[in-house]
Amino acid sequence: MAKHGDNKQVAASARKARLRNLRLMRAFAFVVILCTAFVAGFAVRSNDALLESLGFTALLESGDSTAGTAASKDKNTYNALSARVAEVEDALANDSLDSYDLDAATMSVLDAFADTTEDAYLRYYDPARYSSLMHDSSGSYAGVGVLFSEYNGLAYVVDVFDGSVAQAAGVRQGDFVVAIDGDRGQEWSMNEVTASLDRAEGDTVVVTWRRPATLEAEGGEEFTTTLACSKYDVKNVTTSLEGTVGYVKVRQLTQTSADLVKQALADLGSQGALSFVLDIRDNPGGYLTQAVDLASLFVKSGSIVQIETKDGKSVKSATGNVATDKPLVVLVNENTAAAAEVLAAALQENQRATLVGASTLGKGSVQVVRDLSFGGALRYTAAYYLTPQGRTINDVGVTPDVSVGLGGEAGSDNQRSLALETAQSLARE
Repeated sequence: MAKHGDNKQVAASARKARLRNLRLMRAFAFVVILCTAFVAGFAVRSNDALLESLGFTALLESGDSTAGTAASKDKNTYNALSARVAEVEDALANDSLDSYDLDAATMSVLDAFADTTEDAYLRYYDPARYSSLMHDSSGSYAGVGVLFSEYNGLAYVVDVFDGSVAQAAGVRQGDFVVAIDGDRGQEWSMNEVTASLDRAEGDTVVVTWRRPATLEAEGGEEFTTTLACSKYDVKNVTTSLEGTVGYVKVRQLTQTSADLVKQALADLGSQGALSFVLDIRDNPGGYLTQAVDLASLFVKSGSIVQIETKDGKSVKSATGNVATDKPLVVLVNENTAAAAEVLAAALQENQRATLVGASTLGKGSVQVVRDLSFGGALRYTAAYYLTPQGRTINDVGVTPDVSVGLGGEAGSDNQRSLALETAQSLARE
């Protein structure tokens, strides 16, 4: 009996084991089916035709199918702005009931694009604005009696001509242009302001200005002037003989600056000048070739400037056309900019001149304007100026050997006085 009871117990245990295994197999099968359905769901959601045949149109309308398609592509496909904009444009073209103005959209997109970069000089010019920017000038200055420079892509006043309508209206050095004839739809660069103010003599223009505490400061009082345009024949290079020091002031680096300075050095030398002061304060720059040629009047050989681009660095060297070996002092200030800074750095690092004044602006970048196939143009920074020794100028500037701010009694120029004294002492050494 005991043996028979043992057999029954064994049989019962075997039945329990079979039932437990069966339950485990059913549970496992259920998990497999659930996982398969989950994976299949993603596959189905990426198949528009299948979704539509199954009646899941809501997924199509919500755009999930587009997301699935995008996710299946290579990750790097959308690492370009053009690809992302193209996807949005395709979606609107295919499904949207709305429309948009292509030119206005282009302007908005490119303006927004420019705002996200660190290039303060990046601008998109639509065809109309580009046409007005590139119009031919008469060659003589036509405008309101102001010399402009540029700080972070914005035009500001570096000089107001004596007797000009701008001077009479109270325009001062450091004032920024906010609007011309009411147009506030852009940030006005130096080239745009100069082109807009180059009008027929007698024409009037309404200019709104902003007067910040410093060049870097935002805000400031705004005021509006109505000015009559006129032609101003202002000498770019002026000279004087101060004792035995020849003083040469250069307002801009124009196409003739080097030739004019060369002639001035010869004239002052014949009058008894034993040393020279080259004043490039408030000089907004101009032609790099003129900066090289001007530096070459004093530097016999060697590097004048390095130019850094995407392709690497190149060097502009002295031309060998030396005009004098007499001592030289160069006057600079916070408005000495661009190619004028190149000139100052070249003379300083070649140990050819003593720099006196204040640190320069630090505008050591080069902008180019490129025509666009769909109309208009793009202005952007394409290169940086470096000193002969490879030091950065952009956002840094050139530090003078003798630092002195403009001060003293009203109407006096202590920077100029110190430069003349320094030049005189160098001539006696």
